[in-house]
Amino acid sequence: MKTKFALSTLLLSLSGIGFSTVAHAAEIRVMCYQDGVECDVLAEQIKRFEAANPSTKVVLDTVPYKTINEQLPVQLAAGQGPDIARVTDLGGLSKYYLDISKLVKDPKQWEANFGATQPWLRPSPTDKGIYGFMSQLTMTGPYVNKTLFDQAKVALPGPKATWDDWVAASNQVAKATQLKAGMAWDRSGHRFAGPAISYGAKILDAQGSLTLDTGYKTTINKFVAWHKDGSMLKDVWGGSGGSTYADSVGEFVNGRVAMVLSGSWQINRLQKDVGTKFDWVAVPNPCGPAACSGIPGGAAWVALKTSNSPKDVAAFMDFISADAQYAEFTAKTKNIPAHQGLAKKGVAYPDAAPAQRAALGVFSAGVANLATEAFIFQGYKFNRALMLPTVTRVTQAIVGEMSVDEAINKINADMTDAVKQATK
Repeated sequence: MKTKFALSTLLLSLSGIGFSTVAHAAEIRVMCYQDGVECDVLAEQIKRFEAANPSTKVVLDTVPYKTINEQLPVQLAAGQGPDIARVTDLGGLSKYYLDISKLVKDPKQWEANFGATQPWLRPSPTDKGIYGFMSQLTMTGPYVNKTLFDQAKVALPGPKATWDDWVAASNQVAKATQLKAGMAWDRSGHRFAGPAISYGAKILDAQGSLTLDTGYKTTINKFVAWHKDGSMLKDVWGGSGGSTYADSVGEFVNGRVAMVLSGSWQINRLQKDVGTKFDWVAVPNPCGPAACSGIPGGAAWVALKTSNSPKDVAAFMDFISADAQYAEFTAKTKNIPAHQGLAKKGVAYPDAAPAQRAALGVFSAGVANLATEAFIFQGYKFNRALMLPTVTRVTQAIVGEMSVDEAINKINADMTDAVKQATK
């Protein structure tokens, strides 16, 4: 009897373990950063997904952008990391992406809605996999403190105004309102690329390799000169070392400059942080001899090879990429949609303030003026090989550690070495 009881107990125990294993939810982790409320909106969608898919638990890790930019690549290189992440280094991290094309419900629908930007996520031009989707389309571009322009009685330059026109106008405003400088750009090679392309930079040569041509060199010369003569606020680029990112919007919010070059992702932040301090507006990208271009881009939700639950990852990606969830995400985060179907229908942005709605309109209209080179640059997997040394070496020229010619030579050497290292 004792043996029979023990055996029965053991069977019940094993049975219980079995039921526990079946009931236990698969867990996927999502690493998210937010410019505004992106992760907050996703958190609400996760609740609905879990309610409809009780066998899957989604853990949301909201982190600073610096973590995405600096720590995530290190984790992935070590074979660690989340199941899904919101990233901006689209091509640079592509070797870590998980192809979910055979796991999503309708690959053709993915292609219909996100086909234009899918190449940005693919490891090679011939690849046809599905690795994720753009959570929104962004575009680099300027913001202006209209209140300061009005106080200085300086008219805003028109839609075809050049960078030289805007520098002159913002300098007038700075002088009349006693600002430290008229303008600032984000400390970012990505932001620098838009004006460079407008000044004729091709980014890639005929062989498809990164190049520092006359247009790029012209922009470096102008940018350093603007810092030297006080047109640019030196604190943003000169305030950090290496290739560390620094945005200019904080200086703008605090009323220290009349104009900044940042991007559409800052719209919500400006609405929140400026409040009633002053009237701000987005303006079209200033022109150079070749174009009036910003850089398209945005963040993407990508599936990662570090996942142990690829089917659950694909199910969650299907859910958040579906029309209803994507439309909700776009409207609540007040972004430009990368979803082609939604872009055709248009987004109402019912909760947007007038300044937000106007800015979204300016950026949306500006997509049509983006240069071909801007799309090429954004999709090029080694674009950081140019962006990062640009920040480092141009800063050294700004603060007087080297000449502009020396900075250009250093950028070229750093860029060449970075591509070699990346292609080993």
